[in-house]
This record gives sequence, structure tokens and C-alpha cells, in this order.
Amino acid sequence: MNLLLRWLASALALLAVAYLVPGVIVDGFGAAAIAALVIGLVNATIGLVVKLITTPVRWLTLGLFTLVINAGLFWLATVAVDGFGVTGAVAALVGSLVYGLLASLIQSVLGAK
Repeated sequence: MNLLLRWLASALALLAVAYLVPGVIVDGFGAAAIAALVIGLVNATIGLVVKLITTPVRWLTLGLFTLVINAGLFWLATVAVDGFGVTGAVAALVGSLVYGLLASLIQSVLGAK
């Protein structure tokens, strides 16, 4: 049940990001649900490996390089999902940041954490 609430919160956050951030495009709730699932899978697999490899760079930049990694993973998810797109690097960076903040906020409101 907790996993379904987190997935729903992530999909709702992605719809809000598409509304708030110019350059992030989501065609509907179905595309948002699939994109939220893909974003979660990309972060859990590729994201772990990339973050492990880039640990020294993240230490040197005091963690700010993590924002770049998250933007790249956010963009990578757009490649795999039809109906979900990002028009540029700035949109990917801002979109991934707003997505993370909104997903955390919605999950805490729904009690999914």
C-alpha cells in the first residue's frame, strides 16, 4: 500500500512539474504514472552506479554535482517514455529539482514515507 501511495504521489508531482516548469511536457496522468515508475527505476539502478562512481566529484562540489546527475537521470527517463519530454538542459535541471521537492512534499502529506 505504501509503495502505491508513493507511486501516486510521484505521478501527481510529475503532473505538477509539467504545469509549473516550462519545457517539461507530460501528456496526461497515464504518461505521468509510467514516467514516475521509470524515473524510480532509473534512479534505483543507473542512479546508484553513477552516484557511486562520481562520489569524489560530488565531495569536491559539496554535493552540487548531484543536481546535474539527477537532471541527467530525469532526461534519461524522457527517452524511455512516450508522452513525457524535456526541451532542454535547464528544464531538466529545474524539473528534476522541483519534482524531487514536490514528490517528497506530497508523499509526506499522504503519509507514504
